[in-house]
Amino acid sequence: MLQIYNTLTRTKAPFTPLQEGKIGMYVCGVTVYDYCHIGHARVMVSFDVMTRFLRWQGWDVNYVRNITDVDDKIMKRAAERGESVESLTHRMIAAMHEDEKALFVERPDHEPRVTGNMDNIIAFIERLIAKDYAYAASNGDVYYRVEKFEGYGKLSGQQTEELRSGARVEVGDVKESPLDFVLWKAAKPGEECWSSPWGDGRPGWHIECSAMSLCCIGKTLDIHGGGPDLPFPHHENEIAQSEAANGCTYANYWMHAGPVRVNQEKMSKSLNNFFTIREVLKDYNPEVVRYFLTSAHYRSYIDYSESSLKEARSALERFYQALQGIDTRVVADSVAPEYEQRFVDAMEDDFNTPKALASYLI
Repeated sequence: MLQIYNTLTRTKAPFTPLQEGKIGMYVCGVTVYDYCHIGHARVMVSFDVMTRFLRWQGWDVNYVRNITDVDDKIMKRAAERGESVESLTHRMIAAMHEDEKALFVERPDHEPRVTGNMDNIIAFIERLIAKDYAYAASNGDVYYRVEKFEGYGKLSGQQTEELRSGARVEVGDVKESPLDFVLWKAAKPGEECWSSPWGDGRPGWHIECSAMSLCCIGKTLDIHGGGPDLPFPHHENEIAQSEAANGCTYANYWMHAGPVRVNQEKMSKSLNNFFTIREVLKDYNPEVVRYFLTSAHYRSYIDYSESSLKEARSALERFYQALQGIDTRVVADSVAPEYEQRFVDAMEDDFNTPKALASYLI
């Protein structure tokens, strides 16, 4: 039986779908203001492996991964380069697709973009306002009332009392509480914007996923996934928005890929240890990189280094050497049942790829 570690409950438990034989899975995608880095690759490959395995087992998986194509970072980068937001995002989305194709990552079933879902996002905000979970401020922004939602903090373990004590109150702040977060941002002169009942503006980061997951899957998701930095505040805010608006559980299982470290340090541009996927692929075969990314359990951190990639290359070469002269098409249909069962058992144990990779070894 498939067992999944749930970030919400902090336990591993049997997976029970909302609908027999079907899985609705939403994974937070990339904000396309720059080339994808090796951390993005970790998330892409991890959920690609999961989806492939589940479909191999016979599950009907509806895999949705969004694209954030309007955002403060995007607007800033476009201005720095003297190009339009649309031009920048078009190039970065094309580059992202090139990178995932190089890593043998299959495209999700749906890839909704923020700019293509403005009506859905605005309608979602209107529903929150109607239920008194959100309010329009005097400056044209719309905010979510965090302290009205009783379950706030259940995913990340953050307590509103602690957040409130550490929050800064700015002079002239238009928010009712320093904890409230923005759903709709009023546009400044010259900024990319869309019309709304509250004036021209654009969505806040968190609201987009609540609206797009609703449209692509429904009110409750079987699985919601993402990177290691998303439980707070992004996913916490998604829960608050969605459960307030829809009146039901937002996601039954929360899954988060582990971080990528570089020589035991956090990957960061400021530390000059930031590597894009295409930079890595200049020096290493895509199969080696994919093997490296699956050689550690998806939830654990993985250390990116020259030695780690060389070890992955050596391990992959041993696999190929063992298969030399063998017709793999025939072997694939005649694997001894005990070895296939070892593989299935490993993957059903919260997608334990290191154990699965060793399952066929004698």
